[in-house]
Amino acid sequence: MTTLNTNAYKTASTLSIVSGTLLLLFSYLGGKDELFLLLNGDLGKIADYFFAAFTYAGDGILWVPVGLYFIFYKRRWLPLVLSAILFSTLFVQVGKKIIYPNEARPTAAIEAAGTNPIHTVKGVTVHTSNSFPSGHTTTAFSLFLLGTLVIPYRYFWIPGIVMAILAGYSRVYLAQHFPLDVGAGIFCAAISIWISLKIQLYVDSRKKLA
Repeated sequence: MTTLNTNAYKTASTLSIVSGTLLLLFSYLGGKDELFLLLNGDLGKIADYFFAAFTYAGDGILWVPVGLYFIFYKRRWLPLVLSAILFSTLFVQVGKKIIYPNEARPTAAIEAAGTNPIHTVKGVTVHTSNSFPSGHTTTAFSLFLLGTLVIPYRYFWIPGIVMAILAGYSRVYLAQHFPLDVGAGIFCAAISIWISLKIQLYVDSRKKLA
């Protein structure tokens, strides 16, 4: 493949933005605590094991093998990938450390409200601060959107968005984030990849003029 798959990316980006918007809207209309409790319900042991494992699909460490792959095999698209890593990390850290520093996560926030009907999974360490936005969701959706651009299959977005949504949902199921945080993470990813694509296209245009 010599060109980026922008058609698949447009479809994936639209679906991601719609998903993020719905999460933000429902969190605003119904209350972020209430929506969290609705989606955090216990689905059984199999779901516990699955989401405890699948949540790593959004772990930031995944950028390491992805970055190395493009360094050694697809250097043409390094501006895209390196920009995606940079901006997705930057947006998440600015949100967590500057805009909403030490924002309480569900167990801390809902316990402070006097109730604690929260489902947690045994063996999973539940964090209590730096809730907004969800870094795992940002990584999962960034990788998904990046994949639609560089993977030469028209319908990659179908399994891709399912996996990204499951990774985002895992953060709510494991009581690590509010759906509001997940929605914000989706937007961080969408904006990051959009900027990264613009940078890649600019670099490509400069090479053609050289």
